[in-house]
Amino acid sequence: MITVKDMLDQKGHSAWTIGPDAKVLEALELMAKKGLGALVVVDKGDEVIGILSERDYARKIILMGRHSEDTPIKDIMTKEVYGVHYETTADECMALMTDKHIRHLPVCKDGKLAGVISIGDVVKAVIGQQKVTIENLENYIMGKYQ
Repeated sequence: MITVKDMLDQKGHSAWTIGPDAKVLEALELMAKKGLGALVVVDKGDEVIGILSERDYARKIILMGRHSEDTPIKDIMTKEVYGVHYETTADECMALMTDKHIRHLPVCKDGKLAGVISIGDVVKAVIGQQKVTIENLENYIMGKYQ
């Protein structure tokens, strides 16, 4: 079973964060520069207090007639954050993401942010796992394992 740790070992353990008082425009510029779909929002003690996604921007800035230049992140971030740990499996991540309709999961290790898993990371892991299973079954059927 592929775990969150396996996925982070493959993609990297870095996570981009931003403070709650930063302006939305600053977050958008960072997301564009780094090719990210979301940023983890942390307080001064580096505790996760929210997440800001492209969806938050679209629904809470554009559709509400607000301005990115003067709106602080804390006003539009998603405050209910679901996170996972190193031992969480890819299947558990997929179930959580599907159930909660979310695309990003902060990963915590020893109470600290250790990375972020996206739905793309999970799908890639599940597909990779399925390929190995299929190859093993084909080899078994063809008699390559004796």
